[in-house]
This record gives sequence, structure tokens and C-alpha cells, in this order.
Amino acid sequence: MTRDILFVPYKATLDLLSVQEAMDVCEEVYRMHARDSVVWSNPPAFKMDVAEGFNNHWHVKAALLKDVPTTGVRLYNYYDDGVRNTVGYLDCTRYVVLSDPKTGEAEAIVDEHWNYAIRSTAAAVVALKWMGPLDRTRPLTLGLVGIGTMGVNALRCLLTLYKFKEIRCTSRRSETRKAFAENWSKELGIPVVTKDTIEEVVRGSDIAVGGTTSTDIMTREQWLKPGATFISLARRELDPAGWAKMDKVVIDSWVFNSIQKEFKKMLEAGQFSREQLHGEICDVVTGKVKGREREDERILVHTTGLVSQDVAIAHYVYKKAKERGLGTWLPAAG
Repeated sequence: MTRDILFVPYKATLDLLSVQEAMDVCEEVYRMHARDSVVWSNPPAFKMDVAEGFNNHWHVKAALLKDVPTTGVRLYNYYDDGVRNTVGYLDCTRYVVLSDPKTGEAEAIVDEHWNYAIRSTAAAVVALKWMGPLDRTRPLTLGLVGIGTMGVNALRCLLTLYKFKEIRCTSRRSETRKAFAENWSKELGIPVVTKDTIEEVVRGSDIAVGGTTSTDIMTREQWLKPGATFISLARRELDPAGWAKMDKVVIDSWVFNSIQKEFKKMLEAGQFSREQLHGEICDVVTGKVKGREREDERILVHTTGLVSQDVAIAHYVYKKAKERGLGTWLPAAG
């Protein structure tokens, strides 16, 4: 018999996936990668960018997770005319479609606005269990370069691992960072201070997070103090010329980063190479390569995002929704 299909809407996902659960799923998927039990689509990503008159962008990725098992396609569509960009907002299209890999039957359609937002930071922050400051009892200074969806969710994830004595932040608009500082100072009971420049945020921070939408270089390596951990969530958050000067660099996937324009330019310019990479995050999680060994090491954690984690989180949310009786059942074609 053909099963009906469960649609899990955005509001339901907020109750079905916590910050800690997102980090746990991301960590388990890294272990799947280490076991070589993830199957990628070919090609690994499909894009359709329609500029003139529409400014419309489709991105589609897929993966099969043998250990679950499940297979899923992640698809999203957004508008970008160079002035208004709907990436990260609820008015863009974001879904993961899941099916049973043994039968091909559809299982669920999961809205991934929240899932994606928290996965994007959880997948990087979870690496700090091995690469971050060694003493988790010592209150730290955190620097946030960008306080949009990425910055806020990076903070949420980091609060599961560390205590902070001060949080510094900057953004393009002074009123935005002022409101952020006031809200989070009240929420956390610690100073959250605004800065006018990125350098003021990064210098002296124990952990710094780059989570902007800019294609410009945002942070310079020489601003990072001994012992600092820098989390790069996209594009060129850390100057490519500084990557090779870090004590250790770990990334989520060499293959998937290598198809990104900015990463390819860095390699082609000879600024960084595979030999200079300390390891992929799955290697760190499973102990194939060592994590932080000294407090004074400067470490870069860079992620581009893995669809395997998107599919795993969508499946996790689908199973919980099914158990709790949440979502809407859609009639299958059969």
C-alpha cells in the first residue's frame, strides 16, 4: 500500500528541533561521513539563476544516508536583484523532500527555514568540542561579525558549550546592532557591546564568528590573538591570504568547498592547498586527526554546508512530528 505523505510546516519545526538536537544530528552525520555511508547526487548541486527581469535563483542538492536509511532532496528558491535578497527570510522557498530509499515512496515534505538556519551554524560550532578553547569553565570573550540569522544562531549554539564574560558585535546598520546588544544583554545578563569596526570585534576575542552575506574579505588573520578560534560560515569571512598562517584549519568537506567560487580562487592563487589542511571535521570528530593540542593555537573552522546534514535533520524532524501527531497528511498518488 502506498503511504500518505507528511507535510511538516515551519511553525511545527520550531517545536521539533532544539539547538542541542541540531548539533547532535550534525555530529552524527560527520560520523556517517567517516564511515563512508553517505551517497551524493551527481552532479552534487544544481543551480538555475535567472537574472534579467526575474532575479530568480534555484538551488537543489540531494543525498542518501545509508545508516538511517533515508534519501532526500533539498531545494530552495530566492529573489536577489542586488538590492533585496530573500535568502534567510521566510518569504523564500525552502523544503526537503524525503523518500524511502528501499521503495522510492515519498515520506515527507519538511519546511527547512528553521532547520537550515540552525544547521548552518550547528555544523560548524559542534567542531569546537575538539577545536575550541580547552578550558570550558573559563568565561570567554566572543566576537560576532554579522548579527543576522547566522550570528544569532551561532550564539545559540555556542552557549551550549561555553560561558561568556563579554560579547562584541558589529553589523552594517548601527540601529540593528544596538537592538541586538540590548536584547541579548538582558537575556544573558552579561555585557553585549557594539563596535563600529570588525577589527574591534575580532581583536582580543577568544572565539570570533564570521557570518555575513558579503563577498568582501571581512576579517584579517593578524587580528586573531594566540589561542583564538575563528568560525567562518561563508565565502571570505577570513582573508584567504591568512589561512596558511593559522596553526590548524578544518573544513566540513574538501570536495564541496572546492566547487565554491571563492574557495577555488584561493586554491588557484596558491594561497592554500590540501596539504595545508589539518583535516575535515569528520576526521576530527572520529579522532582520525587531533583537535586542539595547545591553548595558544590559532584555529580556523570553515564550513560551506552539507546537504547530508540537511537531509538528516529533516528526517529527524519528520520522525518526531509523526510520533507527536504534528503536521498535515497529504494524499499520495496511489
